[in-house]
Amino acid sequence: MTSTVPAPGTRPAEGSALQAVLLDMDGTLVDTEGFWWDVEVEVFAALGHTLDDSWRHVVVGGPMTRSAGFLIEATGARVSLAELTVLLNDGFEKRITRTLPLMPGATRLLAELYAHQVPTALVSASHRRIIDRVLASLGAHHFALTVAGDEVERTKPYPDPYLTAAAGLGADPGRCAVVEDTATGVAAAEAAGCQVVAVPSVAPITPAARRTVVTSLEEVDLAFLRGLMTPADRVTPSPSVRPR
Repeated sequence: MTSTVPAPGTRPAEGSALQAVLLDMDGTLVDTEGFWWDVEVEVFAALGHTLDDSWRHVVVGGPMTRSAGFLIEATGARVSLAELTVLLNDGFEKRITRTLPLMPGATRLLAELYAHQVPTALVSASHRRIIDRVLASLGAHHFALTVAGDEVERTKPYPDPYLTAAAGLGADPGRCAVVEDTATGVAAAEAAGCQVVAVPSVAPITPAARRTVVTSLEEVDLAFLRGLMTPADRVTPSPSVRPR
């Protein structure tokens, strides 16, 4: 179900209640949310259909089965879900082979977590073939564990991917910090009981209990992630947005 990649230890970060950091991929670490929409537009154009730009907010950030299923129904395209999934993955893989821009602050954050031996997992709704391609750019050594959308029975917005990652790292979900960019991913992390840092990439996300909203990964470092954790006997802090 999961792929384990050697990393420097999986013990909780010393001097902190933070036990693990779980990171989304598309739109969080790599600037690819727009890539998916572009590929969907190209694939459906080849099938003789034009996508309405208003559908973009429906399909971005969700599991491929949901996005592809919605587009088939909305356009009436004569293609099966299985066939469309292959077409979309093929198109996306070709696109990221040409270029794969990282989000601002991603390289620094991954290097800091690695240097301090913080157990870190990559948790994505993308399929394994896409994750493995992206790992070549992100550096597989940064992650003790990776969880793909086609490796869990229910992917985001269900909590299964984050519960799987926490269990694989031997961490309490309540002591895990999750970094996400979409409402779908945030819903999955919160359903798993994790502390969430939202870095909106496409649509706004509002602050809430156990959810902090920032504008960029450049605002996120290890000290900040540790600061999200609260002792068990303290009340959960009220919704907040980290000051710029």
